Parts: sequence; structure tokens; C-alpha cells
Amino acid sequence: MISKKTVVSGTLLILFDIFAYNVGLYIKELSSSPYKARYPASLLSLSIEHILMVTVATLFSVIVGVLLGVIATRKWGNDFLYPINLIASVSQSFPPVAVLAIAVPIVGFGSKPILIALFAYGLFPIIQNTIAGIKSIEPSIKEASIGMGMGATDILVKVELPLAAGTILAGVKTTTIINIGVAAVGAVVGAGGLGAPMISGLIDENQFYIAYASIAIAFLSIFMDSLLTDLETIVTIGSSRKSQSRS
Repeated sequence: MISKKTVVSGTLLILFDIFAYNVGLYIKELSSSPYKARYPASLLSLSIEHILMVTVATLFSVIVGVLLGVIATRKWGNDFLYPINLIASVSQSFPPVAVLAIAVPIVGFGSKPILIALFAYGLFPIIQNTIAGIKSIEPSIKEASIGMGMGATDILVKVELPLAAGTILAGVKTTTIINIGVAAVGAVVGAGGLGAPMISGLIDENQFYIAYASIAIAFLSIFMDSLLTDLETIVTIGSSRKSQSRS
């Protein structure tokens, strides 16, 4: 069920779009700089661009992060636990600008460098939550699954991952919220999104553009946090019922 917080935050995001865009058009008319005249675009289009960057990077982080988390929880994968955690920790220790500086000479300007940075930043919470979620499953549930004739793959796909889904989603939520803020840095290398008017405002000393982008990112973060919390709650309730039925 969608909570009131999600509805309210989504409504505020739309209302801010209408207000800020109209004010921005007025400021645009007063501006003589060609660079200034590029922004603000519709907050909706900037938000969609921003969300797409975050979604694509988070999706790859989920695929790789869950895979590495699963490997670390297998008996044959225990030896990989430390290097996996080390790699994930190191990936978050580099500042986004440093990652962009390394990635730009390799993949060029645009969205690719920031996608690499967001992917690296998103691994750690997902890996940690995948490991925690799988390890928190009661051994009796796994034993009952073995007693029902399930193999290792069936137990992983039909028991472990569904029961750990709520915890994994908590990691996805953390990754998403972090990446919404980090994605703004991508405008430095021409990635667009909500960071674009912020960079434009910093260059031209236009406080409206800076406030416009900052408030938009804040509203987007609140909306996505609430939406993912709703999803996490639904999945957790479903997992609890499944766990009770199996036990």
C-alpha cells in the first residue's frame, strides 16, 4: 500500500516543478547569458533524466552486489568474503570527483563516467544487506527445505532470496538515496540531470538555479525514500508470511 508520505512528497515534487519552472522562465527572460538561458528546463524532464541515471546504475549494482553477496554466503565462497567486502569498502572510499577523473579519459564525457561512479558507490550497501539477509534466515527453514527434496539452487531461489528480499531492498534504498545526491556531480562531465542547473548557477552566480536544483534533489530523495520504504514493507510482510508457512 502506498503511504500518505509517498503521496504527499510526490505531490510536493510536482507542485515545485510548476512553481520553479514558471519562476525560472521569468528569470530566463531577464538573462542575457546564452549559458544561463539553457536552464531551467522543466523539472520533470531533469528529474526523469536524474532518475534514469540512478536507476540504471543501481540496477547494475543490484545484479553484481546480490551475486557477490550470494557467493560470500556459500560454503565454497567463504574464502571470498573478505576480498568481496574489501572491494565494496574501497569502492565507497573514493570521492565521486576522483572516480569521474579516472573514468572520463577512458569512456569520455557524458553519462558513462557518472554511471561508473554510481555503480561503485552502490555496491557496498547491497552486498552487506544481501549477506546479512541470507545469514539471518533460520537454519530450520533451510533444513525443512532440504527435507522437502529441494536442491541448493532451489533453496537459494525459492527460499533464501525471497526471505532476504526485505533486507536486500533496505540496501537498495540506501544505495538509491545516496546515488540521488551523488548523481548531481555528473553534471560536471555533461551528464545532465538535476545537477545541471546547480552547476549553471555556480558558474553564473545565480542563486535561484542553485536553490532550484538543491530543493528538487531533496524532494526527489524524500519521495524515493518513502516509495522504497513502502515497497520494503510490502516485501517484508510477504516474506514473514512465507517464513511462517514454511515453519
